[in-house]
Parts: sequence; C-alpha cells; structure tokens
Amino acid sequence: MDQIIESFGQTTLAPSLDLFLRCLLLHGSCYDVGLNEALTEQSSGRTVTVPTDEEDQGFMRVALEEAARASAIGEVPIAAVVVREGKILAQAHNYRELWQDPTAHAEIIAIRAAATALSTWRLTETTLYVTVEPCTMCLGAIILARIPRVVFGAKDPKAGACGSVFDFTSEPKLNHRVEVLSGVLEQESQSLIRTFFRGLREASEITKQLPPQ
Repeated sequence: MDQIIESFGQTTLAPSLDLFLRCLLLHGSCYDVGLNEALTEQSSGRTVTVPTDEEDQGFMRVALEEAARASAIGEVPIAAVVVREGKILAQAHNYRELWQDPTAHAEIIAIRAAATALSTWRLTETTLYVTVEPCTMCLGAIILARIPRVVFGAKDPKAGACGSVFDFTSEPKLNHRVEVLSGVLEQESQSLIRTFFRGLREASEITKQLPPQ
C-alpha cells in the first residue's frame, strides 16, 4: 500500500482504488484508517495536559484581541487561536469579506497555519480557542485535523455546530470526538459582535440620510 501511495499521481489507477486513495490521502476518514488512528491515539501513552481555567481565559483574551483587529478592516470580529503545550501555534481572524472567500473563517485560517507550523495535518494535543461557536464547516475542519479540544466564547444560535443548531462534536458515526468548553469570556465576545453590527446599522442610517448625488 505504501508503494501505491508513493506512486499516486504518477500511475493510472482503477476508479475504485483511486477513490479510496483520495479519501485516505486527503481526508483520512475511511473507516479502517479512522479506526487505526483512534487506536493509535488511545494507546500512544501520551498525556495531554488540559489548560487551567486561567490559561483558557488568557488564550481567549488573545483571541478577543485578534478579533478586534477584524473590526478595524470591516470583518466580523471573530478570531481563533491554536495552542499546543501552552504555546500559540497560530492565530487569525475572519477574512471572508476582504478575500471574498466563503471559507475564510478564522478557524480555517488558524488550522491551516498551525498545520504548517507543525508540518503535519494532525493537530493532536492542541486546543482551539475561538470567540464564537464554530459553524459546521469549521467543526468539520476541526474533526479532520484531529483537534481534541475546542474552547469558545459566545454561542451562535443561527449557525453553531457545537450544540446551538447542530452538534457533531460527539457524533458516534465519526472517528473523532471533540471536547468542548463554552462560555469562556462569553460577554466580551458578544459585546464585540454587537458593537460591530450596531456600527454597521448606524453607518447605513447615515448613508440613507445623505442627499442623492
């Protein structure tokens, strides 16, 4: 199998084998692969140190500071920070409007940067902090990256995938579970969002009152 994988992209493969290898290489979500990874994670003997409440709040404040930078450029103030062994691997805020990219959520950008920093897509032993509850797309990326723990501030009643609208964090059909801690600096996160959208509404009202040119 290793030889086949190494030659992938250079050899013409049967459609079924090609599909399997793409699943294996791109997602790692085929049943056998997921089972093997789950067993490896359980039997690795590594001890994952869970941050204290004070550490969780400290890293969430970093995320809030990053989110505030988003407001300054017209982005919805949501930010994410990926931490491993007490060190920040990556942090990012939304860039959806600036890049005109529907996938440019803070979590996706931070996960990609963290994977680059570690030279691996497996972000085990990490915690992802995000100011607002992840959506289904971002939670999917969290699961695929094997991130074991997510801490978020404010709930998202319209798109949240950690319990508000959907909850895939402990879906038994998936090969990875995510521990979730919600409500960390929730009021601060909500305040950022409310202030941002209040500003948009006020700007819109001012524009309406301007004489036509």
